[in-house]
Parts: sequence; C-alpha cells; structure tokens
Amino acid sequence: MDKIRKFELMEKIVHELEDLKHSQQAIIAKLGKIEVDNFDLGNKRLEKDLPDMHQRVSDNLDTIASILEDFAGQTDTYSDKNNIAALKEQEIIDNL
Repeated sequence: MDKIRKFELMEKIVHELEDLKHSQQAIIAKLGKIEVDNFDLGNKRLEKDLPDMHQRVSDNLDTIASILEDFAGQTDTYSDKNNIAALKEQEIIDNL
C-alpha cells in the first residue's frame, strides 16, 4: 500500500471512530431520557437494568475516545513524517 492510500485509510478510520463516538453519545442521551421517564413510571426492570447499561455504554465511550485520540495522533504523525500534502500535490501534477 502506498503512503497516500495508507494515510487515506487512516483518515477513514478516524472518521469512523468519530461516528462511533457520536453514536455512543446518542445512546447515552437516550438511556438518560428513558431513566428520567421511568422516575414517574417506576418500572422495576428499567430501574434495575438501565444504570448498568448506562455504565457499560459510558465505559465504551471512554474507550472509543481514548482510541480515537491515540489513532488521530498517529495519523497526524504519519502525515507529517511522510509529507502527505506534498505527495498529494505531486500525484495531482502527475495525473494532469
């Protein structure tokens, strides 16, 4: 795999991790809404299981955020180390 394609794949993974992070945040928000709604309803199953679900999703979010931060840093380092911007410019020139 050439350097530009590798960098593009790394960028794609960064974007997918960002999407995954946003999805987990949305799930946490939905769980919170259900928990609030259940205050009035008082369903025992929801009272029992929702806090654990919330914690697991929150833990996943923390892991995803950590992976994203690390991988985004690796992607930036790879770009700088391999001068991806210049390689992309050269590729454009070569394709004219």
